[in-house]
Amino acid sequence: MHSAPPPASASAAAAPMISFPSASGNASGYLAAPQGSGRKPALIVIQEWWGVNDWVRQQADRFAGQGYVALAVDLYRGRVATTMEEAHELSRGLPEDRAVADLKAAVDYLSSRPDVDPKRIGVIGWCLGGGYALALTTNDPRVSASVINYGRLVTDPATIARINAQVLGNFGGEDRGIPPADVKAFDQALKAAGKSSDIKIYEGAGHAFMNPNNKEGYKADAAADAWNRIDGFFGRTLRANIPNS
Repeated sequence: MHSAPPPASASAAAAPMISFPSASGNASGYLAAPQGSGRKPALIVIQEWWGVNDWVRQQADRFAGQGYVALAVDLYRGRVATTMEEAHELSRGLPEDRAVADLKAAVDYLSSRPDVDPKRIGVIGWCLGGGYALALTTNDPRVSASVINYGRLVTDPATIARINAQVLGNFGGEDRGIPPADVKAFDQALKAAGKSSDIKIYEGAGHAFMNPNNKEGYKADAAADAWNRIDGFFGRTLRANIPNS
């Protein structure tokens, strides 16, 4: 499941980080905010199992360039993995309740900002972050748009029922950790519960196919299509009908 690319860099400590209160101490994250006045849609960007490295910050910057206030939450609280072994250790040691609490605190933080429309907050994650994007979506009704990229899934009807967001998912047909059968079961559970979902499985693609640092697993065509889907999805769900936009 965690066959992911090597990080572009581990220089996360050099990046400007902001802090905000969470259930167990302060949480932190990399904030990328666009210029201009008025309230904007916001996105919580969730790391791969490496942590908040250059690639994750680049995605936050990309979204800021599109007009979103983007916050990449540092679930590892200052740690960034540089090897597969360290990434495995950090991901296995991450307390799930603390991670979800930090993500909910990030929604609190974004909602309190004068440049954010609290009714237009979405989430996106990859790998470990894809699973936590879904976890936040099932635990916080304020999330109105959720993108899950090859993350851990759930099918429990009671959990699915808590989803208040529209859901987009991108998955690899060759992902051994999240096989197509699990993806289809998730999609069926969403539809059975009357949730809005758009789930796609890319044949021939494995885990982490969207990250070009994944030299062996990156699939340029699939990644480009997934990005087109993501940009269109957030455009429809978070940016449509914004006054004076």
